[in-house]
Amino acid sequence: MDYFDYRSGAETSSFSPIFFQIKKEADAEAFNLAVSDPDLQINDTIQRQLKELILTRNPATTYTDDQLASAITEHLGRLGIHEYGIWVLYPWSKRMVHILDEQEFTELRTSRNKYKITAAEQHTLNQKRVGIVGLSVGSAIAITMAMERSFGSLVLADFDTIDLSNLNRLRAKISDIGMNKAVLVAREIAEIDPYLKVEVVEEGITDENLERFLSQNGGLDLLIDECDSLEYKLKLRLAAKRLQMAVVMETSDRGMLDIERYDLEPDLPLFHGRIASFDLSNPSEISPEMRMQLLMAIVGFGEVSERLRQSYTEIGKSLKTWPQLASAVMMGGGTTAEIARRILLGEQVSSGRFYVDMNALVPNLHT
Repeated sequence: MDYFDYRSGAETSSFSPIFFQIKKEADAEAFNLAVSDPDLQINDTIQRQLKELILTRNPATTYTDDQLASAITEHLGRLGIHEYGIWVLYPWSKRMVHILDEQEFTELRTSRNKYKITAAEQHTLNQKRVGIVGLSVGSAIAITMAMERSFGSLVLADFDTIDLSNLNRLRAKISDIGMNKAVLVAREIAEIDPYLKVEVVEEGITDENLERFLSQNGGLDLLIDECDSLEYKLKLRLAAKRLQMAVVMETSDRGMLDIERYDLEPDLPLFHGRIASFDLSNPSEISPEMRMQLLMAIVGFGEVSERLRQSYTEIGKSLKTWPQLASAVMMGGGTTAEIARRILLGEQVSSGRFYVDMNALVPNLHT
């Protein structure tokens, strides 16, 4: 569903917030129209944000309440506190939130990143464009990267919608059932940081939009593949290899992380050469038999966890598809976001397959 933009009179997307800078007359009029909705919830914590901004900028200074109030007044200048900063409307939740302008908001929200991420690195990350395909495991990655602010723009692609069984591993509510997964993640990011630029491809990746997904607006600086389709895993890598684009994939089993640096190694074979013996000239015409052989070659059947290996024999019997756990998905969100940040900052992260296997790192006691 689309929403009405009170400033332009046009419709806006179902995941994009609406901004009001009410020191401008046109925005003030639109803002007054928006807040006339009796069901709208207004959240105004700008005073608290200004206090934190001043304290963060002056960590060696101890303020009395009066001194801090005076510092805020001086910071506001001729503007009243109601007009200061930006008001953000989230139409889907009927909330209006008062926040700092983009520069101050970003400064304060990333202040606890210092010096694990330097100011120069944060500036570099703010210029990066990342694409994520598949928003089950991908949702944890997207949210973690948004929290760290390790991108400037993000493109999310998934055709699938939320089902009740997804709630064992996705950050979603039962009221979200039926919502597109990419839209759900885009909304959550907007409520963390409305200044981050997020685009959504609700139809998922198709033959018609794959090149556009990878190349539009200057192209992606990094592709994160978390889609379920073997066909599009192959097509995405073939295109990324041609475009010399890095690809990262996390599987949420044994913390398996694949890194393919086609940006540094354009001749690198797909999936580290594990499928080199297969004819991939037409990924759209893979037979069911070849599909299973490819899948086993990619994941390495003998390398997956024992419980996942046992689960494979139950698919189509007692299981509809392979199982995934929230703990593994959330951990994968962290490890992938870490690697993504390092790649985006230009570190020479090597290609390869890596494991963050908690069962191996913290084994059971043997009696």
